[in-house]
Amino acid sequence: MPQLIHVPTPVGNLSDMTFRAVEVLKNADLILAEDTRKTGFLLKHFGIETRMMPYHQHNEHKMLEKFVRLVAENKITALVTDAGTPGISDPGFLLTRACIAGNIEVSCLPGATAFVPALVMSGIACEKFIFLGFLPQKKGRQTKLKEYAIMDYNMVFYESPHRIGKTLLQMAEYFGNERKAAVVKEISKVYENVYRGNLEELAATFQDANTKGEFVIIVEGNQHEEEKDEA
Repeated sequence: MPQLIHVPTPVGNLSDMTFRAVEVLKNADLILAEDTRKTGFLLKHFGIETRMMPYHQHNEHKMLEKFVRLVAENKITALVTDAGTPGISDPGFLLTRACIAGNIEVSCLPGATAFVPALVMSGIACEKFIFLGFLPQKKGRQTKLKEYAIMDYNMVFYESPHRIGKTLLQMAEYFGNERKAAVVKEISKVYENVYRGNLEELAATFQDANTKGEFVIIVEGNQHEEEKDEA
């Protein structure tokens, strides 16, 4: 029976790759990769020679039927992205849904994802949170910020180095300067760092136009007045 397996790959340190993930990639008939060049380095590092094909946001819509046929024609197809778990702010959902509709078995290995360690390290409570991924770049951005400003769940976002400064400034504007937050940079890499404080302080920290790295932003949810009094 054909099977599609989502295989998480390290978000930074190659040592985070699991034994099971390596085994699945070695035994797969086909690997669908977001970037075959990046995945090629990973495969070479672990001595994996399985053939690859590109599967990314630019071709997943127009070639979806072809990818479903490929999965159906192979016993095991592994899906990987550049880093982390496929489908989490990365390509993968469309293929997953189509395979399920076609009665193809779909599974996902446990493994690397950036927002879980970032949330744990942030010092902000983990028992009630919502993962919101990337904010819209243009259309709908302000609407989303207004919507999230009143949310009482702690919020987790992804952000690129090009927009981190702007995003934090906007969050300070819409959520309030004093809202507690944390920014985690380069999870599991050499220059991993955690910045904690309020949104005004964090926005000031990231106004350098030459900022580099990948970021996770954790923002405390809106506290009701009675909760603030108790705090």
